[in-house]
Amino acid sequence: MKSSSRLSDVLHVVLHLAHADAPVTSEVLARAMSTNPVVLRRLMAGLREAGIVTSEKGHGGGWLMATPLENVTLHDVHQALGAPALVSLGFREDRPECLVAQVVNESLRNAMEAAETSLLSSLDGVTLAQLAKRFTSRMDAQVRAHENPIHRLEDHHDQN
Repeated sequence: MKSSSRLSDVLHVVLHLAHADAPVTSEVLARAMSTNPVVLRRLMAGLREAGIVTSEKGHGGGWLMATPLENVTLHDVHQALGAPALVSLGFREDRPECLVAQVVNESLRNAMEAAETSLLSSLDGVTLAQLAKRFTSRMDAQVRAHENPIHRLEDHHDQN
């Protein structure tokens, strides 16, 4: 199974929306994600159905957060995406009658289920507000670093 970046992608989009003062169009969000607006709208559909975001059509329309960030966990977003598999391992199932394959597959399946349960629990403990706060903190630190005259001199020196 190919790994999926859908959860990461949609969280990226949601953080952009969280910091927007007005609706953001699919075109703008898709450009930020280096994808097509149709792909972005498909990605956001589950979040809209779950009431996490809303979209407005027409001039001045776009995507908006519909729920306060404090009320949405990463687990909620995962569920809104259709709860895709978070952990995947390949199984040798071409010979289901093989007793070795049965034992190996059962052990791997149990380990995957335990890992997924643990991961979902972790996702349930993180809100979008926490992500937004961490992003804001990093952005503020970066701005402060660039305002420091010593850093600006170093940046200028690096360019020459």
